[in-house]
Amino acid sequence: MKTYVLIGGSYGIGADVAKLLNSEGNKVVVYSRSIGNLSDYTNLIWYPYDALLGAPDIENVSEGIDGLVYLPGSINLKPFHRTTTKDFLDDFQLNFLGAVSAIQAFLPKLKQNHGSIVLMSTVAVSLGLPFHASISASKAAIEGLSKSLAAELAPNIRVNVVAPSLTDTPLAEKLLSSPEKKDAASKRHPLNIYGKSIDIAEAIVFLLKSQFTTGQVLHIDGGISTLKV
Repeated sequence: MKTYVLIGGSYGIGADVAKLLNSEGNKVVVYSRSIGNLSDYTNLIWYPYDALLGAPDIENVSEGIDGLVYLPGSINLKPFHRTTTKDFLDDFQLNFLGAVSAIQAFLPKLKQNHGSIVLMSTVAVSLGLPFHASISASKAAIEGLSKSLAAELAPNIRVNVVAPSLTDTPLAEKLLSSPEKKDAASKRHPLNIYGKSIDIAEAIVFLLKSQFTTGQVLHIDGGISTLKV
């Protein structure tokens, strides 16, 4: 049985990651603001945690860990001229500095088991989308961090990133709140669908396990970042 730590994981993509890992008999430790849909899982431990309030308490995990996933995120879409310095700082704190704190906290336990780190980016970093300045900037920092850490921590720890396009999660519910919005979102993607949380969760679990993958940004985005059809 392996041990995985999820920062954020009670809903959406994180809950599906927890479900997949748990179904394989692994121990899953979730730090999040609420327990969400996780209460019925076996070998799953939940601790209340807010990623904006500093590093998680590693004393809750006594053993080495095999993987760490940082899942908290934001979708703050504004025209650039209305995006304040505080907006940028808030996104940077949640999306980037929160991940840094979690990695630094759990690094000794990852080293014990030659573990894997998976971070979350967005297709907006590579594609370029209007109204995404603050989120794109903070997620671009995540991609830069992952490349540097993958080099620095090799060969003992693998570091990778998943960069989704629009995915049907509670975080994105306002963008998919009507049949018309869902249809428009689907048509923007070459595969003519938008993402489901399980699509992203399966990619995260793949990267957690893959022994020959590090320093990569895996785009799970319906082809939107690379194809024009």
